[in-house]
Amino acid sequence: MAEVQDGHCDSTSQSTDSLRVEPIYESFLCPLTKQVMRDPVTIDSGVTFEREAIMKWLNECLSSGKRLVCPVSKKELSSTDLNPSIALRNTIDEWMNRNEAAKLDVARKSLTSDSTECDILQALQYIDEICQRSRSSRQVVRRDGLISMIAELLKNSSTKVRQKALETLRSIAKDDDDNKVEIAAGDNIRTMVKFLNHGQTQEKEKAVSLLYELSENKSLSERIGSVPGAILILVGLSSSKVENLLIVDRAEKTLENLESCEKNVRQMAENGRLQPLLRLLLEGSPDMQLSMAAYLGELVLSNDVKVLVAQTAGSTLVNILKKGNREAREAALKALNQISSYDASAKILIEAGILPPLITDLFTVGSNQLPMRLKEVSANILANVVASGVRFESIPLDHNRQTLVSEDIVHNLLHLISNTGPAIECKLLQVLVGLTDSSTSVQNIVDAIKSSGAIVSLIQFVEAPQREVRMNSIKLLNNISPYMGQELADAFRGNYSQLSSLVRVIADNNGVSEEQAAAAGLVADLPMRDSVLTRRLLEDGAFAMIISKVMRIRQGEIRGGRFVNPFLEGLVRIVSRITFVLDDNPDIIDVARECNLTALFTDLLQMNGLDTVQIFSATALEKLSHQSKHLTKVLPAPNPGGEIGCLLG
Repeated sequence: MAEVQDGHCDSTSQSTDSLRVEPIYESFLCPLTKQVMRDPVTIDSGVTFEREAIMKWLNECLSSGKRLVCPVSKKELSSTDLNPSIALRNTIDEWMNRNEAAKLDVARKSLTSDSTECDILQALQYIDEICQRSRSSRQVVRRDGLISMIAELLKNSSTKVRQKALETLRSIAKDDDDNKVEIAAGDNIRTMVKFLNHGQTQEKEKAVSLLYELSENKSLSERIGSVPGAILILVGLSSSKVENLLIVDRAEKTLENLESCEKNVRQMAENGRLQPLLRLLLEGSPDMQLSMAAYLGELVLSNDVKVLVAQTAGSTLVNILKKGNREAREAALKALNQISSYDASAKILIEAGILPPLITDLFTVGSNQLPMRLKEVSANILANVVASGVRFESIPLDHNRQTLVSEDIVHNLLHLISNTGPAIECKLLQVLVGLTDSSTSVQNIVDAIKSSGAIVSLIQFVEAPQREVRMNSIKLLNNISPYMGQELADAFRGNYSQLSSLVRVIADNNGVSEEQAAAAGLVADLPMRDSVLTRRLLEDGAFAMIISKVMRIRQGEIRGGRFVNPFLEGLVRIVSRITFVLDDNPDIIDVARECNLTALFTDLLQMNGLDTVQIFSATALEKLSHQSKHLTKVLPAPNPGGEIGCLLG
C-alpha cells in the first residue's frame, strides 16, 4: 500500500490518494488551492473556488490597489459577490462519503499485525486526517469498530506505530464523549500511563495529550485517577524541570481536569499536590470542607507543607473549630493536630487564634463537652503549640484578658490532670513543662501550683506506669524545683516511695536519657541540709549507685547524648548532700570516709568546662576539710582510669 524507500516508511509524507476508490473530478478542485473544495462559491466570472481561497485573493487585490480580476480568466470583476454552489458542494460531499467509506474499509484491513509497518502507518494517517475534518467522520470511525483496533496497536512493537496510534486516538476523541468512553475501555488507560513512565519523549508527549483529551470527560476522570501510579506520574511530570514544555503543560491541565473527582484530589494530596485539597477546604460546601479537613488529618506532611497548610487554611480550620458541629470539629482537630506538630506552623496557628477554642474544648463540661478521645487531641495540639516557644503571657484567651499562664487557667489545667486518663494527663503535663521551660512564665505556673496545693498530686505521677506520663511529670517537677524545693521535700517526706521511684529512674543503665537527667536535677534541688531525705537516699542505696555512675562517666564507660553533662551535674550535686549534714552525724561521716569522698571530689575538681561540677566539688571539699580529723581513712587521689571505692550498697 505504502512506498518503502531505503528501508524506511514515513506516513506523514505519504499521500492517502492511493486509498481512493473513485477518481477525483477536475471540477471538485479549487483552481487556487488544487484541493477538493469544502465550501465552493462562484464569482462574477463564472469560475468556482474554495470560499476561503477566493476571499483571500480578493482582499489582497483590494489592499494592494490592484484591479479586481478573476485569477483564472483574468476577466475584470464588476462585483465581489460570492454565490454558494450548493449543488456542487452536495455532489462533492456524496463523493467524499463514498470514498471515505471505501477508504476506511481498506484502512481496516491494514490495521492488523499481519500488515507491514508502512501500511499500518498509512492507514492510521488516513483515519487521523478524516477525523480532523469533521465530527461525523469520527462517529463513522466508532460505528465501524476501528477504535478497538487502533487501541490494540498501542501494544505494537513499532515505536512509530504506537506513537501514530496515540495521535490518531486523540483525533478520534476530540469533542466526542462516546468515542472517549470507548477509547478508555479495558486496560487502555493503563497502557497510556505506562507510556508516561517508560516511553520515549514523543510517546510521553502523545500519551499525555491523549489523556488530557480523555480527562475532558468528567466521567472518565475517576477512571484515569484509579490507575495505579497515574496521578503520581502526572504530578511528577507537571513539576518536571527536564521534560519538554508541552508534556509539562498537558500534565498540568490533565491534573486540573482530574480535580473534578474527590478521590483524585485526595490522591494528589498524598503525592504532594495539596492546592486542590486546600481549595476545596476553603471554597467547598460544608460537607466537602468536612471531608477535606478529615483527610488532611490523615496525611503525613513534611514540615514545609505544614507551614503552607497553616498559612493557607489555618484560619478556616480554626473557624470550624469555633463554630462547626461536632463532626466538623473532630475533622478540624485532626487536621490541626497534624499541622501544629512543627514549631513554625504552630506559631501561624496561634496567630490564627487557635488557643481560645482549644481551651474552651478542654474545659467545657456537660452536654456540650467533647468526648475524651477528642479532648485528648485538643490536649496534644495545645502541647504542640506551647512547645513552639511563644510568650503566652501576652496572648489573651478571652475578653477578661486571661492568658494561658493566668492562675485560673493553670488551676483548670491542674484539675484536668488529676481527673482524666493517662493520655490527657501526659499531654497536659507536657503543656506545663513547656510553660515552665520559659523564664518569663515559670513563676506564674509556680504561683498557681502553690495556690492550688497541687504539688502532692503532681508528685504522684513519678510512680505512673506509663513512661511518658512519668517522664513529663519528672520534667515538670525538675523545672519548678528551684522555686519549690521545700514544698517538694515536704511532699516526698510524706511518701518515700516516690523518692525511691526517682532513684530507680536515675539507676537505669540504658544510656543517659532526658528523664534521668531531669530526675537527677530534681533530687539535686531538694534542700541540701534536709538530713531526713539524705538518710532516706542512703537507705535506698542511692549514694553508692550514684558514685558508681559518676566514676563510669568520668572514666568514659557511659558516653554520648546531650543529657550526659546535665545528668553528671545533678549526680555530683546529689553526692555533695552528704557534706552538708556531716556535723553531729557520725554515721554520715563514716559514709563520707567509706566512699572516699575527698578523693572523688578532688578528681572531679579537675573537670574543665563543667562549672557546676567544679563549684560543687570545691564546696564539698571545703566542708569535708572541716571534718578532716574524723576522715582518717582517706586514700590517695586516683590515677586516670583508677577506681574510688565505696563500701555502701
